[in-house]
Amino acid sequence: MRRLRKTLTTAVLTALLVGSTVGAATAGAVRPLDGPPPGTAAWRADDTLGVPLPDPATATPSEVAAFFAGLTDAQRQRLVEEHPTVVGNLDGAPVRLRYAANAPAGHQVLAYDPRGRGLIARVVGDLETATRVAVIVPGSDIDVSTSGRIARWAADLQAAAGDDTAVIAWVGYTTPSGIGPDLATGRLAEAGAGRLARFTRGLDAVGLPDPALFCHSYGSVVCGLAASTADARDIVVMGSPGMRADDTGALGTDAHVWAAKSPDDWIGRVPHVELFGLGHGADPTSPGFGATVLSAADVPAHDAYFRPGTATLTAFAAIADGAL
Repeated sequence: MRRLRKTLTTAVLTALLVGSTVGAATAGAVRPLDGPPPGTAAWRADDTLGVPLPDPATATPSEVAAFFAGLTDAQRQRLVEEHPTVVGNLDGAPVRLRYAANAPAGHQVLAYDPRGRGLIARVVGDLETATRVAVIVPGSDIDVSTSGRIARWAADLQAAAGDDTAVIAWVGYTTPSGIGPDLATGRLAEAGAGRLARFTRGLDAVGLPDPALFCHSYGSVVCGLAASTADARDIVVMGSPGMRADDTGALGTDAHVWAAKSPDDWIGRVPHVELFGLGHGADPTSPGFGATVLSAADVPAHDAYFRPGTATLTAFAAIADGAL
């Protein structure tokens, strides 16, 4: 009983530490964005092509890709013009069409959903010709309004990796907001994991290489839960509270798993436990976890793993372009 109380205390402490260091106001539980994109009803009702359009809620990315492959250029363009919010978020649709559909939201936007706090995926580099692809999965307090920070990380990684690599700043799930239980539970990560796995399968469906996933903070929980179903060649976690797995074998992936944690990162003060849904489990940088540990001795803070000049960015670039 004493041991149980100690474990429970540690789990509660995890929630408090993770929440109290993000520097935001206390928040209640966040509702994850789910369901098909806006405009789906009109898309489903559109019979002008003489065949049903792929249902955004049920069609696989490979089925979406096959559908668009059978259309003429004029037919594709009409769908972009009449159903931009569906085409712009449809995994498996051609990259160029998604850019065109999302053009009002910015340059090279691969996905944009304005509902709630908003979701967005921005691309740095030439995704259509890239021989290597990287996807950055952020942690808490990131949405459309704060996505510029992740886009800067993507730009720094792409610049270090080189022209053959395209980097996607994927703000594609509802992240925890402020201090609250969402930071210490896997509820939002579970919803995000499904979206991330589908996104990677969409890249595969249009002929792009399997990406390296770079997962920061709570984003590493998302990547841990997505690992078994995502198409990924590498999974890199940094500043991780855990991946909801005891070791790399429990992730159920063939991807190479890498981990980094700075000695100056506050995440090091978080106990790595998981009990009754609180906490995210083992430290990915611990010897028994099985990840390849990267040096992060010169990383000065929790949000500085992509800072130019750091050993982590150098290593991340080598992983992104396939040199490691």
